[in-house]
Parts: sequence; structure tokens; C-alpha cells
Amino acid sequence: MKLIQHHYGKARVRVLKVFRNGPRHSVKELDVQVMLQGGFDASFTKADNRLVVATDSMKNTVNVFAKRKLGTETEEFGLALGGHFLKTYRHVSRVEVSLTEHCWARIPVGGKPHAHSFSEKGAARPFVKITCTRKGNLVESGIQDLLILKTTASGFEQFLRDEFTTLPETSDRILATKLRAVWTYRRKPGNYSRTNERILEAMLAVFAKNYSPSVQATLFQMGEAALKAAPAISRVRLAMPNRHCLLVNLSPFGVENKNELFVPTDEPHGQIEGTVAR
Repeated sequence: MKLIQHHYGKARVRVLKVFRNGPRHSVKELDVQVMLQGGFDASFTKADNRLVVATDSMKNTVNVFAKRKLGTETEEFGLALGGHFLKTYRHVSRVEVSLTEHCWARIPVGGKPHAHSFSEKGAARPFVKITCTRKGNLVESGIQDLLILKTTASGFEQFLRDEFTTLPETSDRILATKLRAVWTYRRKPGNYSRTNERILEAMLAVFAKNYSPSVQATLFQMGEAALKAAPAISRVRLAMPNRHCLLVNLSPFGVENKNELFVPTDEPHGQIEGTVAR
């Protein structure tokens, strides 16, 4: 028997940092995971822990680096963490740092955003994955659990039909999906945060404005828009599971339902994924 792959680390290290600028504060909350690969074979196969970096030490490292290094750009923080583990431990060959952000928005009071009170911004989570090796670094950023919906300008027609096909064709339907998108940086942009904002804005504009003949076609158009909006990225991976909105049958009650009342459901759902690259 032989060990053919291994990595280990610390997951769900949660940090919330308050940035104080006089009476006006800002907050940044992250869920951090650090995974190490390298010369740890003996800890698995021989119960030899002499080269094992304790996961508790990883947690403490995240906390100290959050105090010293964490600013507005999650990518820069992840790169600092990954670089530290490579520099500190010569037997570590690869570090993966995954960071998911919990976003907060200022509570409006009297029509103005409050200086130090916040509410949850939404279910969508920006995230970053940093991979550091002795040969270089890979930066991936993205968004997950972003629920988007359009009430028209979407259809699905002229698809393959066989003996098991019951789905009717339509040129006017609700299109809803819970978007996950990951883009890979080929070089460092002037500003990660602003670049990420431009990418998301470009994709959502396509979703909103373009007629959608299928989720597949919309996925590709959104990927194209992301690449055009950000020359610093090389590719974007998208997953767009359908959140079906089923028309409620009110005819037994003598009520006509003209595309007004629906039941939203995501089980079972179509799972559409793709990668668009230069």
C-alpha cells in the first residue's frame, strides 16, 4: 500500500476586522481555509509528526496576519498568508488559501448610511482562492450563491425531442439561477476590488439586457463580457443551476393565470456549467 496524495490544514477560521477612521468604521469578515502540501508523508504512513505544522498554529497565523496585513483587498491578504507558509517551512511545496467574504452594508438612518451600524448585505459571497508554489502564485476570485432573476426576455425552443420529452417550448419564461463564477488572474490588476466589481457588473448587464435563448447561450455571453471587462483575467468558470418558476394552475378555481403566479423550486434543477477563456 502507498499514499498517493495528501494535504491538510485548518478550515473555517473566521475573522472580523474593524477599520476605524474616527467615528466612521468599516468591517470586513472572512472565512479562511489554509491547506498545505509537502513533505508530510511520514505523518500519514509512519505516525511521525516532526514536520507537521499544527493546524492550531495555522489558525494563530491567520489571526496575526489578519491584524497586520488584512485590508480592503482579500487577494493581497491571501497572497501574504500563502507566501508566509512557503517562506517559513522549506518542506511545504504548495499552499492553498481559500477566503470567503461575508458582506455587510451600512444601516440607513434618516436617509443616510450610519457610521458604525451594519446589516447583512445578502446571501451572495465573494471569494478568493490563492495557490502558492515554489514556481509562482495563482489568484482566482469569484462570487457564489448570487441569486439572479429576469421575468421575461428568456425562452427555450427547438431543442431535441424524443419519446420522453414532455417540456413545452416557450419564447417567454422566467429565468432564475444561483450564479457561481470564478475568474483566473493572469497578471496583477491595478486594483483587485475594482476589477472584481467591473467583472460582475459586466456579466449582470448581459444577463439583464440580452434575450436568453438558453442558459447555455447566456452563460457564454456572460463569460465573454467578463473577459472583455478585465484584460487582467485569462478565463472565467461559471455554474448556473436553474431555479425553475412553475406556473400555478388556477383553472380548477375558475381563475386565469396569465404568467403572474409561480412556484419557485430548485429540485430537481438543470445544472449548466462552462469555462470561457481567451
